[in-house]
Amino acid sequence: MKLFTRLIWVVIVSCVIGPPAWAERDVKEAVIKIYTVYNRHDYYEPWQMWGQQRRNGSGSIISGKRILTNAHVVADQTFIQVRRAGEAKRYVAEVGIVAHEYDLAILRVNDDSFFSDVEPLEIGDLAEVRDRVAVYGFPEGGDKLSITEGVVSRVEHQTYTHSSAYLLSCQIDAAINPGSSGGPVIKDDKIVGVAFQAGSGENIGYMVPVPVINHFLEDIKDGTHDGTPGLGISWQKMENPDIRLSFHMAETQTGVLVNKIYPDSPATGILKSEDVILSIDGKNVENDGTIEFREDERTFFGYSVQSKYINDTVSFEILRENRIMNIEITLSKPLDSWRLVPREQYDIAPRYYILGGLVFEPLTVNFLKAWGKNWYDAAPSNLVNYFYHGEPTADRREIVVLVKVLADEINAGYYDRTYDVISYVNGKRISTISDLVRAFEEHQGKYHIIVDETGYRIVLQKSKVDKNSQRILEKYRISSDRSKDLESW
Repeated sequence: MKLFTRLIWVVIVSCVIGPPAWAERDVKEAVIKIYTVYNRHDYYEPWQMWGQQRRNGSGSIISGKRILTNAHVVADQTFIQVRRAGEAKRYVAEVGIVAHEYDLAILRVNDDSFFSDVEPLEIGDLAEVRDRVAVYGFPEGGDKLSITEGVVSRVEHQTYTHSSAYLLSCQIDAAINPGSSGGPVIKDDKIVGVAFQAGSGENIGYMVPVPVINHFLEDIKDGTHDGTPGLGISWQKMENPDIRLSFHMAETQTGVLVNKIYPDSPATGILKSEDVILSIDGKNVENDGTIEFREDERTFFGYSVQSKYINDTVSFEILRENRIMNIEITLSKPLDSWRLVPREQYDIAPRYYILGGLVFEPLTVNFLKAWGKNWYDAAPSNLVNYFYHGEPTADRREIVVLVKVLADEINAGYYDRTYDVISYVNGKRISTISDLVRAFEEHQGKYHIIVDETGYRIVLQKSKVDKNSQRILEKYRISSDRSKDLESW
């Protein structure tokens, strides 16, 4: 009976601390716990910070004495420490390169002893559906390494929570809990993904897959992150047979319809509105906007573009006015460069300008999130509408908002104005916040006149503004009337 009891305990212990039964190597020595101290900017009062906070995450040691983890684990960091699984000592680390759209980052530790006797993990291949994998990490609620096994259930495009980028992802039936983010997902002792977000159901998680990881690692070989290329167009599916007939598509032809080419898009002058994209780099585009990326597996047609690098060329077969044409586009700009309202930003300070107590700022998701978790319902509807539906035009590249008015005698009567979208300053059309600064600082007239999109006017005497602006800043304990990027004005 004693022998039987001992055998049972051996089996239990080996299941808890050993590698999965189908793995050849115990990879836990290369798994890292990450301790991050971070400080976010306050976008409602953009000259100050929210205050120091902490988060934990996971990572893994890869070649070149590098730690691979999620960008969201180290976003807005001010101090980072790391420790290896099973060890007590923490080491100071720093961010090498971060790619927020991929939700990936590389950390470095200057003390080489951190890497002693560690075999770096290799990057494997793109997982197949039904592959068994193991998620390694340090979920909150404990300080020891956790290993969770699961099965790959989907390989397709998903929206990445951290960046809102629509990229290739793998779904697995293993929970990804806070603290596990950044940990390696292992198959055959190699990394097949980086755990990065939880799903909406129970025991559903997502990992950044190998093609995205490899794209990131290849991109940063020169020491800089250039980003994922984008086309800069709007498009629609062509699943309805009548729309295909109206564009004279043959029975065997499939594709998507180009609606708009955004300003400064690499497709400008090459693609046109009402072109039908039939194929990209030889891959047929279906009417639902998908391509085959692996036998019997389909995903978003933009994957053909996202697999390229900045300044690569991509080939298109298009249908234009009843003629099939072949064109090439050089992918010169990264994904989402054309958004009127930028998605959430990290590691950079907000842009702002203050004049006469009036606080101006470009509209961003960061600003909208000042209204809390349900910002899409709580924030001003006109600003939320610009986020969801606004598109850049030749004369409007940003939405410049009057955030608030710092109450003072020179702006009396206006200090209840908030969240106005500015259209004109001193007769100049406002396309970006740089235009707004120029319109104020180059103005020689007697009055500053600000007009919002509803036609509401704010009029301030220029001499009073010049005399009192610094006093107002001092009264509200604001050190600068503008963000650093606008200091050259």
